[in-house]
Amino acid sequence: MVLGGRGSGKTRTAAEWVREQMESAACSRMALIGPTFADVRDVMVEGQSGLLAIARPEERPSFEVSRRRLVWPGGGTALLFSAEDPDSLRGPQFDGAWGDEMAAWARPEAVFATLRPALRLGRDPRMVLSTTPRPIAALKQLLADPTCAVTRAPTQTNRHFLADGFVEDLAHRWAGSVWARQELDGELVDDPEGALWTRDQVASARNAPHVVAADRVVVAVDPPASMGAGADTCGIIVACASGHGHQRRATVLADLSCQGLAPADWAACVAKAYQHFAANLIVAEANQGGEMVRAVLRLAAPAAPIRLVHASRGKRTRAEPVALLYSQGRVSHQSCFRDLEDQMCRFGAAGFQGSPDRVDALVWALSDLILDQGPRPSARSL
Repeated sequence: MVLGGRGSGKTRTAAEWVREQMESAACSRMALIGPTFADVRDVMVEGQSGLLAIARPEERPSFEVSRRRLVWPGGGTALLFSAEDPDSLRGPQFDGAWGDEMAAWARPEAVFATLRPALRLGRDPRMVLSTTPRPIAALKQLLADPTCAVTRAPTQTNRHFLADGFVEDLAHRWAGSVWARQELDGELVDDPEGALWTRDQVASARNAPHVVAADRVVVAVDPPASMGAGADTCGIIVACASGHGHQRRATVLADLSCQGLAPADWAACVAKAYQHFAANLIVAEANQGGEMVRAVLRLAAPAAPIRLVHASRGKRTRAEPVALLYSQGRVSHQSCFRDLEDQMCRFGAAGFQGSPDRVDALVWALSDLILDQGPRPSARSL
């Protein structure tokens, strides 16, 4: 399997494999499968990286369009199929197959259910799959198959064969996003079962309108219990909010989390964020360190109001109301916060390991900005 980003050369790689198999007579009857028949014809056969373009003149196959097949000078043939019609693979038999953009097939499971029994000729029938990954069940099953060899190719590796500025432009526009990781880096980005946030929710938050006239800005801190290379990250999240009642919305402004620092150093990072964003408050979890947390923050930011919070409920229980705010469209992200968003989309799933430090800080920030903003006591003169 060749997993690659857009323009990474995955189609050319698979086409070269088919060419080598047919010219060496390792295969003599091949199946070519794409999302649609037009894709097979326009990309796999007649495209710039297709079988006709890469063939040596003396080994160039003839394309019999009406019969939907390629015929090589040595007698080998390749039949063209659309993944839209899995049953068309019933009957024929092959010693090789190439499936292009498998993650975009309408019914990949149905295609494999008919293709695998058809791969029954020769001594070693094999298939190559070239695709930009998507988190679909069929792809995940193949990646878990010990007989499946995987090659990965990000777009960056093929930049010298692409238009000037193409890679830089896309990287600038989508740097760090799930789209870039999938479509440029060729990375399988998945939503694990049980996680409180999904990739779609995070993407929606990134595209949602941001808070314009904030009435409150907070810096939230989840301090680590130790320091050094093996210590947990110190979660530092800056967020703001405006509005009233159910119309109140928040925007995550920054993820300034840091790892391995001594208390005085992470406290200095918090103080710098407090000043830079003109925050109203520092919210710090005190389960690890108690009043020591207030003391180190007070040394770094003498004038800053500091509110210590204590977690009396489990992390997931505390995070669920915040996750609900995302599902209601009441939280936006000012930028792509890759590490935070990755942790959000893994938190709560079975097998999650490590401390959800960034998520903890996020929960404290949004809890203060929205969930804790009920009626407040007030005084008036009589």
